[in-house]
Amino acid sequence: MKKVIYIGDLDEVQDILTEKFGDRLVSVRNVVGFYNQLEDLDEVELVVSETKLKGLRGDEVFERYSSLLNEKGIPFILVGNRMSQRLREQYLTKGIMEVAWNREQLETVINKVPFYHSMLDWRLHQSREMQKTEYRIPVAKRIFDIVVAGTALLLLSPLLILTVLAIRLESKGKVYYISKRVGTGYRVFDFYKLRSMYTDADQRLKELKHLNQYAEEANKKEGEKTSDIPVEKAPPSSAPQLINKDGSPMTEEEYQELRRKQAAGTFVKFKNDPRITKVGRIIRNTSIDELPQLINVLKGDMSIVGNRPLPLYEAEQLTSDDWSQRFLAPAGITGLWQVEKRGGGDMSEEERKGLDNKYAQNFSFWNDIRLILRTIPALFQKENV
Repeated sequence: MKKVIYIGDLDEVQDILTEKFGDRLVSVRNVVGFYNQLEDLDEVELVVSETKLKGLRGDEVFERYSSLLNEKGIPFILVGNRMSQRLREQYLTKGIMEVAWNREQLETVINKVPFYHSMLDWRLHQSREMQKTEYRIPVAKRIFDIVVAGTALLLLSPLLILTVLAIRLESKGKVYYISKRVGTGYRVFDFYKLRSMYTDADQRLKELKHLNQYAEEANKKEGEKTSDIPVEKAPPSSAPQLINKDGSPMTEEEYQELRRKQAAGTFVKFKNDPRITKVGRIIRNTSIDELPQLINVLKGDMSIVGNRPLPLYEAEQLTSDDWSQRFLAPAGITGLWQVEKRGGGDMSEEERKGLDNKYAQNFSFWNDIRLILRTIPALFQKENV
């Protein structure tokens, strides 16, 4: 018989679970204890967690291990004090199977465990079917891409030649830039651009991370959330024990630093980026640096309109159900967020990812035509992004 894991120390919950599952119940007090059970998840039927735990909260424990629990088809249930309907919906949206805040609800939830297993098995099946289905650009869209990309390269070839000469005269190094990008279905390909930065731009990224506008916004929000909240110092014996990637205990300071890094966001944006050359600033403001991506379009890596393909370090952080939908749409040179937000002021990471998802949900050939017509005014942006 498979075991049931309870994370927490509420006596009432412990009694209910013991009455229902008997010797199959394994109780742990925090995420450290749960971590020690991960090697044996094939023998786990259900995970029940208290909402308030020392260290990570119950929902944060689920977020950290959700992919593993979903892969094994293990329902995760939260128990705790009564909460608002809005908060409950937030938990359910994350993938938590159910929330209970009294004895009657918990007993009802426990009786529905077989149903939860069936639901998770169906979701896993659907997910695997989606992975098997490779996205293919519709024939009309592909023909349009080839005609537009080929014609544009032919007409713009004099401009490309002059730009290449200007780049070469200003700074040494290759005039083009190739990076690995992640496009439709998380497929990795070589992404072409004209070089607009100095050749050591990647090495200088760490030096300039304090200028990242997304990080500044996240830190500001974090400060607003915590500035008025009194911090209660726990005695050493009850200090929260958190887990590093290597399995070692994490200090509270390390955990707060991890939260700050996560809050800094997936995307990177500098205002008046000092890594950009003079010629680079011109070709960026006019989007001339994007023209070599027409080659990517001819190769079939991208489309004229779609969600921007992401660098590897960004894409690897967008694997949750909330944000992975963007990769179900074509990768493109221009798209919804460029038209609606580029040059129109500061844009948060959430807004950008939300627009990518919106495009994935609604893209069509005629919507692409409308976006192309709206792209031209957005090319001459007011700020350097």
